[in-house]
Amino acid sequence: MAAAMPVLPQGSVAVLMGGTASERDISLQSGAAVLEALTDAGMDCVGVDTAEDLVARLGELKPAFAFIAVHGAGGEDGRLQALLEFMRIPYSGSGVLASALAMDKLRSKQLWRGIGLTTPDYCVFDANEASDSAYFERTMTLLGNRVFVKPVAEGSSFGMSLVHSADELRIACNAAEKFGQTVMIERAIVGPEYTVAILGERCLPSIGIETGRGFYDFDAKYVDDSTRFLVPSGLEPADEQRLRKLCKTAFDALGCAGWGRVDVMRCADSGDFYLLEVNTVPGMTDHSLVPMAARAEGLEFADLLKSIIAAGMLASTCDAFHLATGRCSSICTRKVPGHSRCTTARRTQGSDSSA
Repeated sequence: MAAAMPVLPQGSVAVLMGGTASERDISLQSGAAVLEALTDAGMDCVGVDTAEDLVARLGELKPAFAFIAVHGAGGEDGRLQALLEFMRIPYSGSGVLASALAMDKLRSKQLWRGIGLTTPDYCVFDANEASDSAYFERTMTLLGNRVFVKPVAEGSSFGMSLVHSADELRIACNAAEKFGQTVMIERAIVGPEYTVAILGERCLPSIGIETGRGFYDFDAKYVDDSTRFLVPSGLEPADEQRLRKLCKTAFDALGCAGWGRVDVMRCADSGDFYLLEVNTVPGMTDHSLVPMAARAEGLEFADLLKSIIAAGMLASTCDAFHLATGRCSSICTRKVPGHSRCTTARRTQGSDSSA
């Protein structure tokens, strides 16, 4: 039987990009790539910079769908998703709560730890304790001689440092604090890095990342052409399946839907995989990993975008049905274990009534 054609919006698609976060420039590049591909595919699209008067602009355009290409704060932290839901505009990707959880690296790790998923050991930087000169020595003793310092809600490795001593840790924590967020100190896993793109209910082939830099930082992601991406990653089939299962479980645990990307380290000594973070609005530039993984499965960029849009349209339809009836729509493709609400309906906060 032939696969069903994706349900696409009957009207214009607003490609939301830009914003005001640290990742604005990358977001503009992602948005431009999405806009060009969808326009070339014959869809009615318009680019919208969310740094401008977004509510008025959306009210004027009245789009049938919003493709979110805004990275970082104000784009993938739940605020933009909440606005679109208030305006009843279907959109791509995860809902409000899932976006907020995934954006917060600390709370993601706490949730994963709570259900037994592997993620590197960590602690939260305490500025009050840091006045004690021995604080940084104690932290290095606790977590090891290689640690990452991360603002918990930044993307593209902004504010992130790899440090090897107590003095470096103090400098890195002070620098990360300037982002105005909680700062997390995380044990650095020594070994290869992998990323797994998720599209709907399936994982795309994993990608191995090799960089000559200390870690996969901003320059390695967007500037340095020497970064190598291995597609396929070269994992043994059993390890590939184990990695995909871990990533999909982590993605689902946060309530994510539609599409995303999960970043993972593998310990060179034990072979264990460790979750780093879920990206709910991954990059869509010419360096980006989700389009790369899709191509490995024979899915071209425009078709990838259409699949993401179709998932968003389905989510919106399910949400509307739930709000009206409190039941699970007949078009739902998967149920959440334990009750009858569909996965995509986790965007709403209605009751968990049985179908």
